[in-house]
Amino acid sequence: METIETAFDLNLLHVLAALDRSGNVSRAADALGMSQSGFSTALARLRTRFGDQLFVRTANGMEPTPRARQMIETAHAVLSQVQEGILAPPVFDPATSHTEFRLAMADVAEIVFMPRLLRHLQTHAPFSRVSCGPMLTPQLVDAMEAGSVDLALGYFPDLGAQAFFHQRLYTHTYACMMRSDHPLVGSRLTEKTYAAAGHAVVSSPSRSTVLFEQFLQNRGIERRIVLTTPHHLSLPAILAQSDLIATVPLAAGARFAELGGIELVRLPFKPPSFAVQQNWHRLFNQEPRNRWLRQQVALLFNDATDEWIEIENRLYGKELRQRSFPDRGVGKTPVLRRTEKS
Repeated sequence: METIETAFDLNLLHVLAALDRSGNVSRAADALGMSQSGFSTALARLRTRFGDQLFVRTANGMEPTPRARQMIETAHAVLSQVQEGILAPPVFDPATSHTEFRLAMADVAEIVFMPRLLRHLQTHAPFSRVSCGPMLTPQLVDAMEAGSVDLALGYFPDLGAQAFFHQRLYTHTYACMMRSDHPLVGSRLTEKTYAAAGHAVVSSPSRSTVLFEQFLQNRGIERRIVLTTPHHLSLPAILAQSDLIATVPLAAGARFAELGGIELVRLPFKPPSFAVQQNWHRLFNQEPRNRWLRQQVALLFNDATDEWIEIENRLYGKELRQRSFPDRGVGKTPVLRRTEKS
């Protein structure tokens, strides 16, 4: 079957359009950056291909024949579509776009990311909206590939396939929290008192929760679990009315402590650290909208803007960050990592 490439040279559409606009061979040739002889040759090819003069010299210049008029309208439309839909680079204007940014994160990550991100978007993308929620890894992979999730924010070690890009924002760790007048407040926790205390444990799909559970198992620490709940956000109310304690990512604990009635306490061991990242599918790596969103996230959340580092240092000292990530000091630019070469 004959293809469009061998049947017709689409570049000849420019000849039709230019001669229609100018009505003069010389001016049309100049507009296309062609010599007059080259333009005349191209016009001759068109006349031979369609068996029609297409343009005839008149007192008003080169006038199109009825066959040419029929072709010219389509030629202008095709060239415009090619320019706008193929040749012109895609653009995203956050100031006017009514887009929806779709994020995947655990509820504990929302406490960290959403307040600052929403304030920023209200200024720089005032017509945008945000949707977010947790997802198990298999569903998240499919959703990000389909474009129904733009970014996964937080700790997602399972997104290590070749299809994903990862940018580290900063590192994070854990702390213990309890009510401000808890009997253990003011005394230094030991592993024995920590294990013996009643614990409220979050059973969310968050991978940072799994990381800490594995850490305790490797260390041989078995807690006395009194309550298991799927939500971090209920912990402050629960702890305020009981002698239970809970171990949470430090940023979440700091937010809860700001509300009052909750005390953030040093764990009786050096807790593990994990990299907080933004993750995206490589299908959307060059999409302007996705790129803009990633730039805003990296601007807002990085080592230099890590508002929890002072709390971490107060609880554990600077050696915790240095021990966990010795080559990623505070203040450095976020590291972009990908799992496959372009």
